[in-house]
Amino acid sequence: MILEEAKRVIRVEAEALLHLEASIDVAFEKAVEMILNTTGRVVVTGMGKSGLIGQKIASTMASTGTPAFFLHPAEGIHGDLGMIMKGDVVIAISNSGETDEVVRILPIIKRLGASLIAMAGNPNSTLAKSGDIFLDISVKEEACPLGLAPTASTTVTLAMGDAIAVALLVSRGFKAEDFAMFHPGGALGRRLLLKVEDIMHSGEELPLVTSGTLMREALFTITSKGLGITGVTSEDGALVGVITDGDLRRALGQGLDIINLPASALMKKGGKRIRRDELAARALQQMEQYSITSLFVFSDDDAIAPVGIVHLHDLLKAGIA
Repeated sequence: MILEEAKRVIRVEAEALLHLEASIDVAFEKAVEMILNTTGRVVVTGMGKSGLIGQKIASTMASTGTPAFFLHPAEGIHGDLGMIMKGDVVIAISNSGETDEVVRILPIIKRLGASLIAMAGNPNSTLAKSGDIFLDISVKEEACPLGLAPTASTTVTLAMGDAIAVALLVSRGFKAEDFAMFHPGGALGRRLLLKVEDIMHSGEELPLVTSGTLMREALFTITSKGLGITGVTSEDGALVGVITDGDLRRALGQGLDIINLPASALMKKGGKRIRRDELAARALQQMEQYSITSLFVFSDDDAIAPVGIVHLHDLLKAGIA
């Protein structure tokens, strides 16, 4: 009984979303263009459950490049309407379209010189008729068996808000780097802001030997730098290969007398590389892709000499991995 009811709720809400998808028309496009062309902010307002969804919509817009905030309509009629300025776009949300607190502020919104996007479930409601643009968020039924608690209607409202926010994001050419500017804290901020050059080892910490260096010296470089690897360079400083502690173990396991061999004899040619200005998260992706723990860092794609090295442990310490 419980599982069946849960599946019924999800099915009803999924069907409501499919109905919303089918109903998206030119009014949606006009709403997005209105916001793109405004010189003001987006003000989202709604009461009760619609208000809670409105807060999320405003927050999503603000974090994706569209200045937005939420205005509580009840507080609005007691002074907070002063937050609205000429040129703003107000998105008013009410499933019935007749929510008293929302309806009471509609004339003031127009008087203040703001545009109005009405999101309502009733196209004949006061809110729908007052809007410069009407977005239909009607549903055939609520998931609540009593038909009382907002369920499918709030899901549809949230999806409509997300659709607007993402359409704006795409239209503005908003990038991950832009998103990071608004999310500097926590793991998300670290993944989007931290670059390879911020955590790489360079200078004296960079493990490098020339191709003619004997392995007794290369072994010392590998152990003293503490990264389990050394790059092998040509005489002009170009990276031509790498030797890892795993390569040493395999050579010793084969009974090879490696001490007096040149580094070129044991190195793997090439070596994975990354630019210093790449995101540290990109370094992690490459390490996972190639099942390696280190990347040599270069100043640009055409550079032949490494300027640093980044290790998986560096990513772990930085909170990237």
